Amino acid sequence: MSHSMFDNYPLKDVTLRNRIAVSPMCMYSSEDGFPTDWHLVHLGSRAVGGAGLVIMEATAVSPDGRISPGDSGIYTDAHVEPFARIADFMKQQGAVPGIQIAHAGRKASAQKSWEGGAHIGASEGGWETIAPSAICFGDKLDKVPAAMTLDDIARVKADFVAAAQRSLAAGFQWLQVHFAHGYLAHEFYSPLSNQRTDQYGGSFDNRIRFLMETFAAVREVWPERLPITVRLSVTDWVDGGVTLEESIDLIGRLKSAGLDMIDVSHGMNTPDIANIPSEPGFMIPYAGRIRREVDIPTTASWLITQAEQAEAAIQREQLDVVTLAREMLRDPYWPYHAAEELGVDVAQDLLPIQYARAV
Repeated sequence: MSHSMFDNYPLKDVTLRNRIAVSPMCMYSSEDGFPTDWHLVHLGSRAVGGAGLVIMEATAVSPDGRISPGDSGIYTDAHVEPFARIADFMKQQGAVPGIQIAHAGRKASAQKSWEGGAHIGASEGGWETIAPSAICFGDKLDKVPAAMTLDDIARVKADFVAAAQRSLAAGFQWLQVHFAHGYLAHEFYSPLSNQRTDQYGGSFDNRIRFLMETFAAVREVWPERLPITVRLSVTDWVDGGVTLEESIDLIGRLKSAGLDMIDVSHGMNTPDIANIPSEPGFMIPYAGRIRREVDIPTTASWLITQAEQAEAAIQREQLDVVTLAREMLRDPYWPYHAAEELGVDVAQDLLPIQYARAV
């Protein structure tokens, strides 16, 4: 039975009012990890706009795990209250509040994107970075990270666990663990950034060890009744890097460990972007293959902008939920406009009562 993106979507004890999600997007507008009124209005307006799921941007599990000094973080108990305010408002508007927890690894200590995105020196307030191996990302991110010790690995895994516990305390109902985009977990996974010779490097089983152990530790403290998802870069687009076939194997193992949904993403572990496709919805076919072969609920984003395109991906059972990023920045009311364009009679239900009587 095919579905529409305007059908509700139950997963565990959570039900999305539709199959439209707002992707986590860094705003670089936090202060010492604390979200601000900017985040309340930014995320709240997407909830008001009708999305079924709104996911808070990549939120660091430790101060050194922030991409930039402006990143949000959930590494102290004091962070919980301002996040709770945002999560509560999203719930009031009918959206499920989600959060993505992350560690940036060697890509940390960088300028905000509109400041150039280069690594920040110590004299400008930058900090030392860590990674599986002492290999820099390259291009503007030329700081060589410290290769992590086993104690570092244990500490970061514990930071992910604590971040998940604080996310629960803040009222988030959907947790995403960030294993993509060249950040720490992806750095362990990819042979391009992991040249370790211990149990965390070399073979496929060793390279995924950090991911599997971190996921298992977070799964243990995240309630079984609430969804836990992973965003994974399933390919590096570079010879010698992560492959789709490896990722299918990894996702199957994560599923066995309790993964509820996979967010299929790609790349960003090297500055090389020459091989990345740029056509609309280019990750949808990859997600569809993973959904079929692993038999796991699946979502993806990347150049999904048109209502018909998104609806087709749901109806063809390539995606269970469609995740939009930049299009949601351009139009917070995309769900409502998409319903109107497709002639779906739930359009009025996607607006708050304060707006619905006026349109």
